[in-house]
Amino acid sequence: MGIVPKILETLEHLKFRVPTPIQLKSIPLAIEGKDVIGIAQTGTGKTHSFAIPMVQRLAQKEGVGLVLAPTRELAIQIDEAFQGLVYPFGMKTACLIGGAPMFGQVQALRRDPRIVIATPGRLLDHMSQWNFVTDNVTMLVLDEADRMLDMGFAPQISKILRFLPKDRQTMLFSATMPKEIMQMAAAHMKLPVSVEIAPPGTTVEKVTQELFIVKKEAKIRLLSKLLAQYHGSVLLFSRTKHNARKITVLIRGMGHKVAEIHSNRSLTQRREALDGFKSGRYKVLVATDIASRGIDVTGIELVVNYDLPEDAENYVHRIGRTARAGCRGHAISFATPDQRRDVRNIEKLIRSSLPVAKHPEFPTEEFVESSSAPVQPHRGHKPFQQRQKHKKFRRF
Repeated sequence: MGIVPKILETLEHLKFRVPTPIQLKSIPLAIEGKDVIGIAQTGTGKTHSFAIPMVQRLAQKEGVGLVLAPTRELAIQIDEAFQGLVYPFGMKTACLIGGAPMFGQVQALRRDPRIVIATPGRLLDHMSQWNFVTDNVTMLVLDEADRMLDMGFAPQISKILRFLPKDRQTMLFSATMPKEIMQMAAAHMKLPVSVEIAPPGTTVEKVTQELFIVKKEAKIRLLSKLLAQYHGSVLLFSRTKHNARKITVLIRGMGHKVAEIHSNRSLTQRREALDGFKSGRYKVLVATDIASRGIDVTGIELVVNYDLPEDAENYVHRIGRTARAGCRGHAISFATPDQRRDVRNIEKLIRSSLPVAKHPEFPTEEFVESSSAPVQPHRGHKPFQQRQKHKKFRRF
């Protein structure tokens, strides 16, 4: 694959002996200096697909590598993946994320890091204060680029790209590749080589899936039965942060160790929750979609979609948190009888039917056709579209 012996020794020490398909195809191209578009489902080793070539090329030439990630958790995860690779070469990294003190990040930048991992907003903050100058960036990675667009980072990414040198190597990795990403690639990459390991919507290989159709008020009772049945770590997804808080309190009342991670939690609280989940201190981690691509925890036994995601593609990313690195895992989703369309959208994306499960203590529900009649607003309340003009809604 063209990997230098010093990195191979490090990989051997980390017990990385067999490359994943995305690594096998993309690493040699990236080491050659080519622009790469890598598409592979979550949990398949995309981080090392760009980390290994970046460290190797920067060890052989001058310049700085820049990695952009959509969430704080993912940026921290990427930085941790780099640590073992850069140590033998004496390189330093800097992780620039929102919610963390600027002072420590400024100190890290003053130590002349060869690799900078950042979320777009915080990187622009440092650029505006001249803490980080982009003139020396010779390699750029956009990780989970589609997620960055979903989260509204397109203007910030475009602004960053305008300041970067044109003569650079660019790599773009993601689980899905919508047309907006292809347009970005066409505008900012030089004859990119596309490496697609699985078509968009492909789920991880060893995950099994179940669907329970239950009434909304029965969800928490069914969850209680399932948590008693599964003894390993459980990652539960809620659609909103307010519901995540409520579910966390209810699970704690069941006697389980539980933590929550969403945008209402501080960076310190989110790190404590994730570290506690990794170490086994918490059995259950309740999260919104902010964590669907930012959690790299091995051995998660069960993913629960307590609420179906707004976007069907997030279903693939959510269940990809289990069955990682060739392990087995299971995913259970709750759907209410009026969510036939949401389930069909997921099934269309993954190109298979979700097996409907039955629990002996809960009546079997059937999907009902939603009414085509427009929903009438409650008396004294404005329709949603009018309210939206006066209030800024946050997704997570």
